[in-house]
Amino acid sequence: QVQLVESGGGLVQAGGSLRLSCAASGHTFTNYATGWFRQAPGKEREFVATIRWSDGRTYYADIVKGRFTISRDNAENTVYLQMNSLKPEDTAVYLCAGTQQYYSANHVYTNTNEYGYWGQGTQVTVSS
Repeated sequence: QVQLVESGGGLVQAGGSLRLSCAASGHTFTNYATGWFRQAPGKEREFVATIRWSDGRTYYADIVKGRFTISRDNAENTVYLQMNSLKPEDTAVYLCAGTQQYYSANHVYTNTNEYGYWGQGTQVTVSS
């Protein structure tokens, strides 16, 4: 089992920045990737970014590419999401997720059904 706890959300003006954290505990040595997703009211959960633990490979949704950066601290079992140039449309609950499903060495985990462990989420609100 892997437990995930997000933090760092809040209210920020458009153009501002926030850094989200996702702290993992439990059987983290079998976690192949950590992803960030977000869900706005009335909308489906959507992929934001992911990082693969074996080699640090990162991948972003087009809507955040160039503005968001995902990174990790191996020693702390923590994944970060640095969000810059925030827009009102970035407002959502942000959730991190972990996966113990192995597909291949080069697999990029972007689908919600590829993740088996989820945090409780942290609210990000961007005002215009």
